[in-house]
Amino acid sequence: MTEQTANTNLRGALFALVAFGVFATHDVVIKYLGASYSPFQIVFFSVLFGFPIITFLLMRDASGGHLRPRHPWWTAARTCASVLTGVGAFFAFSALPLAQVYAILFAAPLLITVLAIPMLGEKVGWRRGIAVLVGLGGVMVVLQPGSTELQLGHFAALTAAATGAFASVIVRKIGREERSVVLILYPMMANFVLMGAALPFVYEPMPIIDIGASAIIATMALVASTCLILAYRHAQAVIVAPMQYSQIIWASLYGILLFDETLSRSTLIGTGIIIASGLYIVLREGQGGTSRTTPVLRTRSRSGTPVAPRVGQFLSEEQRGLRSQPPEDNTTG
Repeated sequence: MTEQTANTNLRGALFALVAFGVFATHDVVIKYLGASYSPFQIVFFSVLFGFPIITFLLMRDASGGHLRPRHPWWTAARTCASVLTGVGAFFAFSALPLAQVYAILFAAPLLITVLAIPMLGEKVGWRRGIAVLVGLGGVMVVLQPGSTELQLGHFAALTAAATGAFASVIVRKIGREERSVVLILYPMMANFVLMGAALPFVYEPMPIIDIGASAIIATMALVASTCLILAYRHAQAVIVAPMQYSQIIWASLYGILLFDETLSRSTLIGTGIIIASGLYIVLREGQGGTSRTTPVLRTRSRSGTPVAPRVGQFLSEEQRGLRSQPPEDNTTG
């Protein structure tokens, strides 16, 4: 590795750390609002304030075409999954300790690896298969079924992890053929319409400071996504992807300082297991020759954030890794 490559990778890693730090702060605002408002209301207003920002970004989409999806059923499935991911994540952040939510959401890369088998034709060898099983075992350590009373927040976080992984794999499946504007706009419109329909049943009047907090959620999502775009422009995916686990540090600090939360031993141990297995999968994919589609490394946008733009649309084909596909092989990964 040359000195220039090392420097660009370092800049990419720093941009990624900033991005996930902002995302963690974004989640703190969600938790603050979640103490007083329904997740439907929080999602609605965050999407409402995000529309002008996203519309401005979509104006730069110079690709020709229309807004009718080329893959309507996959687009509909992704839209439904994205709505469930946002509501599930927002509810989980309001109901559970921050670190515990992240521990469960960190299972998403493991689920992406599993879903890539039937949906992308990915071949997962015994090493990555064991890593997935170990990681999912870490989720069980966090949840402690049987000894801990599972709450609706736990199921919401699990739902967000599963549907977020499903939506990410769909993007890998149809992302090259579907316009980015379609992949961004349909979930946002669905969130706006569905959350708006639910709003009369859950609405609570919001003082100006809480309305401002909703706008801050949308703004932070944009700032974090911008930093993530810069990270992938500077560094390889194998450098940027592991930085997502830094969110557990922010979650622990914010939880202790702002919400009087404590990091339980089961959460600490389970999180360590999940992160270790996730890192192993990322590093295996980064080696090349062990994955035909590298589904985790090419899943760049953070799920569970309804107003965050897709990172991939702002990267060149080379930065997205589309020009140099790994050869199809039968090796065990």
